[in-house]
Amino acid sequence: MSEQLKFIVEQLNKDPFKKNFNLITFDSLEPMQLLQILNDVLAEIDPKQAIDIREEMPEQTIKRMCALLGMLKYKPPGNLSDVSSFRQGLVAGSKPVVHPILHWLLQRVPELKKRAYLARFLVKLEVPAEFLQEDVINDTYHQYEELVEGFKTYHKECEQLRTSGFSTAEIRRDISAMEEEKDQLIKRVERLKKRVESVSNHQRMLEQARQLRVEKEREEALTHQKQEQKNQVNTSHSQSYLAVESLMKRLEEEIKINSYMVSEKLPKELEGMRRTVQYLQKIASEPAMGQADLQELEDKIKEVDSQITQLIEKRMMRNDPMDDKLTLYRQQASIIIRRKESKAEELQEAREELAAAERELRQRSSQARSSDGEEVIRGDELKRLLVKLRSKGTVYKKKRQEITDLKAEYGVLQRTEEILKERHETVQQKLQTMEAEKGISGYSNTQEELERVSAIKSELDEKKGRTLDDMSEMVKKLNSMITDKKSALAPIIKELRSLRQRCQEISQEYEEKKAQYESCTAGLESNRSKLEQIVEMQIQRAAEEMKAYVSSDPQERKKKLREKQKMVRESHGANMEQMKLWRDLEQLMECKKQCFIRAQSQASIGQVIQEGGEDRLVL
Repeated sequence: MSEQLKFIVEQLNKDPFKKNFNLITFDSLEPMQLLQILNDVLAEIDPKQAIDIREEMPEQTIKRMCALLGMLKYKPPGNLSDVSSFRQGLVAGSKPVVHPILHWLLQRVPELKKRAYLARFLVKLEVPAEFLQEDVINDTYHQYEELVEGFKTYHKECEQLRTSGFSTAEIRRDISAMEEEKDQLIKRVERLKKRVESVSNHQRMLEQARQLRVEKEREEALTHQKQEQKNQVNTSHSQSYLAVESLMKRLEEEIKINSYMVSEKLPKELEGMRRTVQYLQKIASEPAMGQADLQELEDKIKEVDSQITQLIEKRMMRNDPMDDKLTLYRQQASIIIRRKESKAEELQEAREELAAAERELRQRSSQARSSDGEEVIRGDELKRLLVKLRSKGTVYKKKRQEITDLKAEYGVLQRTEEILKERHETVQQKLQTMEAEKGISGYSNTQEELERVSAIKSELDEKKGRTLDDMSEMVKKLNSMITDKKSALAPIIKELRSLRQRCQEISQEYEEKKAQYESCTAGLESNRSKLEQIVEMQIQRAAEEMKAYVSSDPQERKKKLREKQKMVRESHGANMEQMKLWRDLEQLMECKKQCFIRAQSQASIGQVIQEGGEDRLVL
């Protein structure tokens, strides 16, 4: 434990904390100060944690710290494996809980910084399964997952570049060295030119040297090309093997799809068509129905709809948690089945389109063969194809530029969203603090929940094409819910006001009792000091008498004892009177003590008044 404290103090005294602690001062810190130091260390790891815990509710502080420690994968020691005891120790600022956390954090600050940074982007948002049924939300969530995977890839590439050994300082040094070499080579070439100018036929010799250099470069290029061709031959063999594997995988996928189509989709469609044929045959065999029969069927349909509505209401009122869990799984299963069916339909449509395109291609080919005997592309058609390819190339470049601009704008919008989320979190915390001060905690959450429900409902109404009557009915229901919430909060707010008034009265009564207690305490302290002085005088007097008794001779001592006996006899009456007064004073102090104890549990029945160094109890 001492080594652990020594390590924590050493790390806190270094940058960036600079706390200037020693073992004694650190061990004597209050729980609130210890929690603030823990929060400072967490703020160094994640800058979002830079908050003064005195301005935050204790529950929010512990919740925030536990969430961050869980994200950093901190595991409490063996004796604190219970989560509830760990949270209680953290709330109380217990040293056996906080010291191991500080020791663990300060040992691996750079690693935890990186983990906290990655957690901002890699910890996925939890979206309820019922929301994922909407196509827009589902597509957005898939796009979000793709962005998370892209961030992982980019981060790995960045880390590889950081660890690859390249650095800007080394590159700059290499560039400067190459520039120096270039200057030296230029000077050397100039010196050689001056020497060669004096030689006859130097131009011809330079030309031959240049040709020799060109041929050597050509030889190197041919060697390199030969090596590339060898590599291409090797890669072609490997690609053929990969092509066979990909073909096998494709065939397996097609077999799976075809087996699904034959075993599940086509039998269902066949069964549905058979049912439709049976219904049509049944309708065709029955006699013609009149208006009365139709009215009777409509009444039956309405009755069945009302029964279904009642059963749904009973089920919602029962609200069995096991049924809720099963409902969630059923919804997920139905979503998967619907997606599977939709993909199968899309596959069927794509196959039909492919078959139609192949038929058209065969017709065009047969027409070309019948006309000329060969498949020949004419000049005009070739020109049209070239123009079409050029136009598609320009469109592709524009689209690629638009995608680049959109990615840049997306990065800016993402950063803006993060800033707005941080501001929203701070505003929400302030709002929750104000609600807690006003005594209406959870009001804003209730209002946001109602607004969210109304927004989701309005979107569903727009998508499903509901009528104006249904929308007005839903608005009435929401208004009634809001009214119910307000009416439910009204008595609580009223009760809170009365409790505040009661709190003020109790606080005022507490201040009065405190003043009485302090005055009584002051009087008792003064009496105690007087008694201590008297006792000290008596002790000093007894010591002097003992000293005189020991040092004097028997005759003198006998004489002093007689004098003392005479003095005792003379002062006996006064001393007895004084002893009686002290007993009365003791009874009075006991009475004051009982009155003070009774006053703490009952209303005030008297008042202590100090006058002239004396305390009087006025009843």
